[in-house]
Amino acid sequence: LDPEAAREAEKYENPIPSRELILAHLADRGSPASREQLVEEFGLTTEDQLEALRRRLRAMERDAQLIYTRRGTYAPVDKLDLILGRIAGHRDGFGFLIPDDGSDDLFMSPAQMRLVFDGDRALARVSGLDRRGRREGVIVEVVSRAHESIVGRYFEEGGIGFVVPDNPKVQQEVLITPGRNGAAKVGQFVEVKITHWPTARFQPQGDIVEVVGNYMAPGMEIDVALRTYDIPHVWPEAVLKEAAKLKPEVEEKDKEKRIDLRHLPFVTIDGEDARDFDDAVYCEAKPGKLRLFSGGWKLFVAIADVSSYVKIGSALDNEA
Repeated sequence: LDPEAAREAEKYENPIPSRELILAHLADRGSPASREQLVEEFGLTTEDQLEALRRRLRAMERDAQLIYTRRGTYAPVDKLDLILGRIAGHRDGFGFLIPDDGSDDLFMSPAQMRLVFDGDRALARVSGLDRRGRREGVIVEVVSRAHESIVGRYFEEGGIGFVVPDNPKVQQEVLITPGRNGAAKVGQFVEVKITHWPTARFQPQGDIVEVVGNYMAPGMEIDVALRTYDIPHVWPEAVLKEAAKLKPEVEEKDKEKRIDLRHLPFVTIDGEDARDFDDAVYCEAKPGKLRLFSGGWKLFVAIADVSSYVKIGSALDNEA
């Protein structure tokens, strides 16, 4: 019996076995099962049930509850002595798998690290101990990729283009698909979208989607860092549309209960390349009896009332 049958009946018109039942069934079965075998063993008949089971198995595979074997069968991860964790690369080529369960890290040799990128999530199996007595592992399955694109410098050798990642923890050079170098010049920083992930036999491959700029260009290190570490740097379309609706002139209703100081020559204290200019200052001498000893200084500090323009729940507010 399905321990979560009531929950499944509430969620679906044609309920299918819960994740808990699928895992328990595979454990009792004692061997992996194909989707077709599970369909037969659970007595599923309708197209809706077959599609729902397919999606559930894919979701369980994505969440590292099941692994899809080379024989086309599903097996519970916890019954295969596999360890789920995050890959941490090292600039010297080796790396570690940091287990989700908090157990000791698994050392990953340079050969194993060629299958993954820093930050990927993977399932690994303990293969033994390395020379220093640390647990060593081998990659069984890459569960999810940390990055869809890589930033680095573009080079050519023997007519073949490739990108050397800027992130020192990523050691694999990415081969560029012929004709998809985005008109990049040798030495420039580019962003390459991965189209083929690395395997034991092949390097990763991708297409250049953006030429970031020249190696020594001012501010290039910032542009590269934004892309390397996936820091948001492109305004969403909804934000741009909302910002475009803001009027440059101050409306009469906005002047209510405020003192108009626009006649004073305020100077912004935000940097020249800032994305918002919301702080400004103005300073003037106070009159005194002697020219060299005035009555002091009067400093005006103006801070924008952002809430007057950015409303709670708006696209601008959500992006901020």
